[in-house]
Amino acid sequence: MAESPRVLSIQSHVVFGYVGNKSATLPLQLLGFEVDAINSVQFSNHTGYGKFKGQVLSDTDLDDLVKGLSMNDLDHYTHLLTGYIGSASFLNRIASLVKHLKEINPNLIYVCDPVMGDNGKMYVPEELLPIYKESIVPLADIITPNQFEAELLTGQKITCVDDAWKAIKILQEKGCKTVVLSSTELGDQKHLLAIASSKAGNQSSAATINIPKLPACFTGTGDLFASLFLAWIYKTDNCLKEALERTIGTLQAVLKRTLNYATVVGVSPKSLELKLIQSKADIENPEPTVTATIL
Repeated sequence: MAESPRVLSIQSHVVFGYVGNKSATLPLQLLGFEVDAINSVQFSNHTGYGKFKGQVLSDTDLDDLVKGLSMNDLDHYTHLLTGYIGSASFLNRIASLVKHLKEINPNLIYVCDPVMGDNGKMYVPEELLPIYKESIVPLADIITPNQFEAELLTGQKITCVDDAWKAIKILQEKGCKTVVLSSTELGDQKHLLAIASSKAGNQSSAATINIPKLPACFTGTGDLFASLFLAWIYKTDNCLKEALERTIGTLQAVLKRTLNYATVVGVSPKSLELKLIQSKADIENPEPTVTATIL
């Protein structure tokens, strides 16, 4: 039996609901990946409820976990996935961890979802931004910022599609081969627009894909996007078009199912928790409901 690809996923964790590692782990497992999760924070529920309790993992705590893995020769991974990180010291430790894991497996793919904010507002400390710009982006193989995060990382205001391509070029010049703007407001009234570019050696590809808007605000969609894209870019042998189509197709199925449920019982943070378990078939075999445009 061939050994399954193995992901080390470092993100937030909630006891109730689906964000961070709770949003990423099941889809990756259903798609054939072993997943080892380190929880950067452990909260009772996501912060959109207004009230929550929990703990924050320190860089020292992360060190202990990584040392334990290393002592037992358990730190060989095909992929590293990072999401929400809440402190500068923790993010700096991630940078050294990436280098360590790539020494063990030079072919490791690092997928970074630089979770910093949305809609013009940062919800992590500002001191994380220079670490992402100077240390993390050059180490990442794939990065999946939203429009606001791409602006933060590049200093490039994005008001049109040309601006988006300029931002992507800046990130690629820093060393990141594949850049996916997971959601932008550059579509039309009915669609968000995702924009992606990948460079590998002398080969390059670029694509856009329309994402139908739904009348609700969901939490955990960026975490789900990053995990699905990690899976499908690997499973399609780096086919950007197919990876985007399968990622967005899955997301749409999950969100529509979630919204249908919330509409019946009443829209609330609780009813809008992603319906991942109920979407098992859509995760494993997503319908090609959207088509990416290759440029």
